[in-house]
Amino acid sequence: RQRQMCIRDRYNELTDSISQLSIEAAEKEEELKNVKAQLEVAKQNAQDQYEAMKIRIQYMYEHGGSTMLEMLLSSDNLSDFMNQANNVATISTYDRNMLKKYEETQEAIKYIRDTFQKEFGKEMNLERISAPLFVEKSSGLNDDLNGVERPVQFDVAGIPGETVEVVHSLAKWKRMALKKYDFEPGEGLYTNMNAIRRDEELDNLHSCYVDQWDWEKVIRKVDRTEETLKTTVRHIFKIIKHMEHEVWYKYPQAVKHLPDDVTFITTQELEDRYPDKTPKERENLITKEYGCVFLMKIGDKLASGEPHDGRAPDYDDWQLNGDILFWHDTLDCALEISSMGIRVDEKSLASQLKKAGCEDRRELPYHKMLLHGELPYTIGGGIGQSRLCMLLLDRAHVGEVQASLWPEEMRQTCREHDIILL
Repeated sequence: RQRQMCIRDRYNELTDSISQLSIEAAEKEEELKNVKAQLEVAKQNAQDQYEAMKIRIQYMYEHGGSTMLEMLLSSDNLSDFMNQANNVATISTYDRNMLKKYEETQEAIKYIRDTFQKEFGKEMNLERISAPLFVEKSSGLNDDLNGVERPVQFDVAGIPGETVEVVHSLAKWKRMALKKYDFEPGEGLYTNMNAIRRDEELDNLHSCYVDQWDWEKVIRKVDRTEETLKTTVRHIFKIIKHMEHEVWYKYPQAVKHLPDDVTFITTQELEDRYPDKTPKERENLITKEYGCVFLMKIGDKLASGEPHDGRAPDYDDWQLNGDILFWHDTLDCALEISSMGIRVDEKSLASQLKKAGCEDRRELPYHKMLLHGELPYTIGGGIGQSRLCMLLLDRAHVGEVQASLWPEEMRQTCREHDIILL
């Protein structure tokens, strides 16, 4: 009986202990919940402070007028002063990092532009010449691109009665220059072309300011073939690949690795392959698959009754032209680096003007010379300078490698993603 009482007492003690432990566990669980809640509040406060600091930094960079001292003097109390002091230290580090990134980007841009044009001119047997920023409208030398873009126009006091246009590109002007300077077959020219495209839809890839290397080379009539076009494309691709290695040697942390070859496909083959996709969707699908594509025969109507994309009727031969596209992983889309082609001859010009409903252009000086066989047969195109820098340095926005105008909403979005627009 005494043994039973001892067991009962022990049982009661254990029961009391378990009860007490349950109470303590419940209390600890409640404490843990409170700690977690406090931790979440602390995390949110830290994030809010970080976001506020980023906004402060961005404002300082974009608007100026705010100094480190002003930040400290604007503190409401000692705690705020300490936070502001910490922000000042963080901003100083941010300053150094951003300045370093900015300097590296500027150096890389200059290196790519300087090196590429020298290599390009040498490998393609092209001579560098100066080119105009604007031309007389009556000359017919300005390019209509897709046929709908409005050129920037103005008048010049010294040339009364004449409308002057900022160039869209120099395709026609270059051909005239080749005749003027008596270039022979196999010889050509290139120039730094700057233009304003007022109707451009601004986004990560498109700017109203255009900078490219415009080039043009004289060929024989018998060389107006698809094989000539493909050989030239392969040559340009080889030069771009060489630039990849050159940039990697100097900026290994920044360079994008490009595919080893270029794939050729026509717009009709692409439509047949993806009949239910839009032209842009087709470009993205094929370029993502192969890495680099030369999309051929742009401008004429396809089997569907619609062209893949618009092309002016009076510079490229629609059967002998195309775009060089590279896949851009960061933006998950195709990036056009170059639009090029064998230029129209007498026959293709007449045919394309008729198809485009632009036969009135036959009376312009440039078109008359072409139709009368007075201009050399040529191949040419443009290579986007900022686009090439964007590709090789793997940038997400063309504004990271060129200074231009952007909507405030776009600038804000870039700030939120730590993208610095020049």
